[in-house]
Amino acid sequence: ALKNDITLLGSGDFHHVSLFLIEQFLPSISVIIFDHHPDWFLLPPKKACGSWVSELSRNPNIGKIVLFGPSSDDLDALSMLTADLSSLDKNKLEIYPYKHSPSLSLLRRVPDNVSISNQRRIFYNKINWRELRTDPLGIFSEVIQRLPSKQVYISIDKDCLRKEYALTNWEEGSLSLDELLSMLDIIKSKLDIAGLDITGDYSYPRVRGKIKSYINRADHPRDYTARNKPQQLINEINEETNLKILDLLSS
Repeated sequence: ALKNDITLLGSGDFHHVSLFLIEQFLPSISVIIFDHHPDWFLLPPKKACGSWVSELSRNPNIGKIVLFGPSSDDLDALSMLTADLSSLDKNKLEIYPYKHSPSLSLLRRVPDNVSISNQRRIFYNKINWRELRTDPLGIFSEVIQRLPSKQVYISIDKDCLRKEYALTNWEEGSLSLDELLSMLDIIKSKLDIAGLDITGDYSYPRVRGKIKSYINRADHPRDYTARNKPQQLINEINEETNLKILDLLSS
């Protein structure tokens, strides 16, 4: 990718490709991610759609990663057992769910972080998230203003959006398209966009072998937003969202 390029990555299953695109713009860059999932798990493989943010946080040439919109059960207590909590240390990663109840972290230390209120107990930590829904653009503007680098890379997984704006092989997000476009407009007016990618399109999964087929079914929700929808409708909704994002950024 070249500076100011926009890369369409297709399915969110390939979101980890962002890792390699971002590395082209180092050093000293901030990364802004819109996603329904935190993608910060410590389980192998390291460079996969569910763990690439964790891998990215270990790069010393990235000053800040900010994740907007996660509202999935990947922030629930069971999932927090394998979450990369160390990435919160020194505010390297900040997470702002659109909406999520407090999360429990059992028997694991949770670093202090500007994006959370952390209540420490003997056997667990209770993480209170700063939810975007209370003041989406106000919170977003505040976070953007204090980024250590004004050069940013943006990664958008459309599963952060409600299903009327994106049909994917994942769950429904909570952001409206107007909210996402308003946030991108703030970035455009205040920061230097080095590059941007968009994932969250859909194609029917074709997997060879029983083991890979089982893993694919286990890894994805049963009620993904594109399920049982006509392919033409899926394409129309996703394309319309892609075009509105591209129109905003190119105007």
